[in-house]
Amino acid sequence: MPFQRIQPEKLSHSVVRQIELLLLRGILRPGERLPSERELAEKLGVSRPSLRAAISELQERGLLTTRAGAGLFVADLLDSAFSDSLVNLFAQHDEALFDYIGFRRDLEGMSAERAARYGSSMDLKVIDTIYRKMEAAHLKRDPTEEATLDAEFHLSIVEASHNIIMLHMMRAMFNLLHQGVFYNRQMIFRQRATRDDLLNQHKAINTAIQDRDPDAARLAARAHLDFVEQIMSDRKRSEKNEAIARLRFEHAQDM
Repeated sequence: MPFQRIQPEKLSHSVVRQIELLLLRGILRPGERLPSERELAEKLGVSRPSLRAAISELQERGLLTTRAGAGLFVADLLDSAFSDSLVNLFAQHDEALFDYIGFRRDLEGMSAERAARYGSSMDLKVIDTIYRKMEAAHLKRDPTEEATLDAEFHLSIVEASHNIIMLHMMRAMFNLLHQGVFYNRQMIFRQRATRDDLLNQHKAINTAIQDRDPDAARLAARAHLDFVEQIMSDRKRSEKNEAIARLRFEHAQDM
C-alpha cells in the first residue's frame, strides 16, 4: 500500500514554511529588518531554539541575512536577479532601454488587468490611497516625492494582481530603475506639463481598476508606458542632435 505514517513536523520547519510564504508573496520585502529574536519567537509562538534553527536554515539558503549590530534582514534578493556584467551592458545600449520599457508595458498592462479582476477590496484601497498621495505631491514644486510614489503606485498594482512570479519580476525591473540603469525616474517628472500628463495617466489607471474594468485598466497602463517610451525616444534624439551640433561647432572653430 502507498500509505506512510504521518510524522509530526518540527516547529522549526513550520517557521521556515511561514517565512518562505511571506517572502514568496512579497509581504516581506528585500532589505526589510525582521523583529528581534525574542519578539519574533513570541509572535510565532515558538521557542527561541526552534526559531534559531529556522533562521539558520533560511540563512544557509540565502533568504535571510544578519548585519553586525543591526539584526536580521531579508536578503537583497533583487540584486541577484541580474549579474553586474549584464546590468552594465544594459546601461550602455539604448536597445536595452526600449526593450525594458516594452517589457514593462506588456507586464504592467497584464498586472492592471488582473488587479481590476482579482484585486481584493483592500488591494484597491491601497492603490487608491497611493494615487491620492500622488495628487497631493503633484502640487509641490519638487517632483521627488511624486516620482517615489509613482514606483509605489505601479508596484501596488502588481501586488494586487496576485501573481507571485509577476510580482518578483516587476520588483527586479523597478530595482534596475531605482539604480538608474536606464534613466533617472525623477527626470521625466521635472517638466510641469509632463507631470500633468503623467498624473492624468495614473488617474486613468486608478479609475479603471477601482471600476473593476480589466480592459480599460490594461489599455490605460499600456498608454502610460507608450508615453514614457515617447519621452525617452525624444530625449535620446535630442541628445544625438546635440552631439552632432557640437561636432559641427568644434569643426567650424578649427577652420
